[in-house]
Amino acid sequence: MYEKINSNPDIYKIYVPLPRNPLKNLNCYVIKTDDRNLMIDTGFNQPECLAALRQGIRDLEMDMNKTDIFITHIHSDHCGIITDIVAPGTRVFMGRVDYVGCIEFLVGDLWHQSDLQYLKEGFTEEQMEYLESKNPAIAYSNHVPFDAIELEDGDKIKVGDWECTAIFTPGHTPGHMCLYMEKEKIMFLGDHVLYDITPNITMWTYVDDSLGDYIRSLKRIRTYDIKLALPAHRDNNLDFYERVEALINHHNARLMDSYKIIKAHNGYTAYDIAGYMKWDIVCDSWEDFPLIQKWFAVGEALAHLHYLIKEGYVESKPDENGINHYYLVKEAEGNFF
Repeated sequence: MYEKINSNPDIYKIYVPLPRNPLKNLNCYVIKTDDRNLMIDTGFNQPECLAALRQGIRDLEMDMNKTDIFITHIHSDHCGIITDIVAPGTRVFMGRVDYVGCIEFLVGDLWHQSDLQYLKEGFTEEQMEYLESKNPAIAYSNHVPFDAIELEDGDKIKVGDWECTAIFTPGHTPGHMCLYMEKEKIMFLGDHVLYDITPNITMWTYVDDSLGDYIRSLKRIRTYDIKLALPAHRDNNLDFYERVEALINHHNARLMDSYKIIKAHNGYTAYDIAGYMKWDIVCDSWEDFPLIQKWFAVGEALAHLHYLIKEGYVESKPDENGINHYYLVKEAEGNFF
């Protein structure tokens, strides 16, 4: 299923379902020209995603030898089926930071390093062994390394007579990128700004402060003149600039929530702290959370804890078993940013 969402340039949205996932769908955008096309993001490595994307390619009568792909970031719902749809003439563009990370996750030990970190934050070895087989970030990823043209902030991509600029917006992932058509004032947002859901900001073992990166990227993106903002999931049914402000306020509130939990429970682990935070999930208690949702929750809690540490409000100390515990260092006065 697809729909045309813009003329001059012609932009289409292919609806790619994400089965059994709260995100519901991926918006795969296509800039279509008489010369070449540009596809933005792909979908999970799942049969349903591949079938929907291939159908959209057929419906739009796209020649993949004349179609390039821009991947906004490392997550498997965006790059999971690249190798299934590329043709010999396809060029894949991806930000350097996330492309290097993507390959390291495929052939290096980044997943192992991540598992070790979660063990230090309160998960058990049994829980991590279970997650290795159930985590959609692993199960639905592209399992084969792929070649890509690595982009830096400000690099250009030509699509027929149109020009797109890569905008470095780290936070949701270490190397997330948006794509901006300056003359047309169109911004392809990836997962940087979503409208009826909040982008997940989590801990990455090779990033000091994911949340700080994200807030800085939000403040940067709102300086652009944008008339059409295109998120990678669901709808764009709110004012873009108001939504950016709402996301900043949301994380300020989450920081205060985290801070108050530590103040009340000095010395708790990240796993324990996450259990006291508010989550949009139908469960009676933290014990009832599905394990994969606990993994996501602790990752997000850690992003907020790392910000509080970096700003001097909190410190982390390991116990005799190497498990991290979090302690209040100084009082907070007003907003965090």
